[in-house]
Amino acid sequence: MGDGDDIRDEIRARQSAQAGAEAAIAAASAATADKPKSKEKFNRKFKPSKRYKSNVAVRGERLKKYSIVEALKLVKNMKGAKFDESMELHLLLGVDAKKSDQQVRGTFVFPHGIGKSKRVVCFAEGPAADQAREAGALEVGGDELAKKIEGGWFDFDVVVAHPGMMRVVGRLGKVLGPKKLMPNPKEGSVTANVGQAVREFGGGKAKYRVDDGGNLHVVFGKKSFPEKKLEENLMAFLDHVKTLKPVGSKGTFVQGGSVCSTMSAGATIDLGFLASQ
Repeated sequence: MGDGDDIRDEIRARQSAQAGAEAAIAAASAATADKPKSKEKFNRKFKPSKRYKSNVAVRGERLKKYSIVEALKLVKNMKGAKFDESMELHLLLGVDAKKSDQQVRGTFVFPHGIGKSKRVVCFAEGPAADQAREAGALEVGGDELAKKIEGGWFDFDVVVAHPGMMRVVGRLGKVLGPKKLMPNPKEGSVTANVGQAVREFGGGKAKYRVDDGGNLHVVFGKKSFPEKKLEENLMAFLDHVKTLKPVGSKGTFVQGGSVCSTMSAGATIDLGFLASQ
């Protein structure tokens, strides 16, 4: 047998092996196709409640803008939950919150309060500690209070600290930071006048801070408040917002906003009077 015959035989063998492999793949595919496919798992779709549907009907078109007065009236007329819901303001700001020079944070005392008292603990010693106790602080102390918090005690809403006590508070950054409870001078929670700070925060002084998406959220009262008080609280805060534009922020600062209650649909508010800020 010559070399040509050997080459032809080798080619035929390879073709036969390839055909066999293709047949095996086809058979496996057919067997897989015959098996019933398992159901794909999807996240549950949002199913609005009857109350939410009725609230949307009251609100009307989602993107329609309402005046402050109209929006508050709409939300108050929406069917509520079985508790006194908080009234919330949500703003979209023209900032890049990931840049340190475009952070928007601070505190604000609403003219009529927000209808909620807060539990305040204070790090202070000596006369400052006495002032904090007289102002109604839930706990006042130094190292012992720090150890209590390190041990897992978090039955409070705000932490106030005298500047001289930051040496103690500093070591709590890992436990207070993630819970957004770390006192900060920009928020007024690190101050020599701890008595006043305890009274203000205990009475509902609101803290606010822009999130990573440039959104600012704040509670400005309770649904049971008269519309006039809600309007005055809201307008006072919006006037305050006008002063917060960071130097690094370009273009329109307040780009949009809405109001809602804890369990209601939101009503978009017309913020044209802030557009030039």
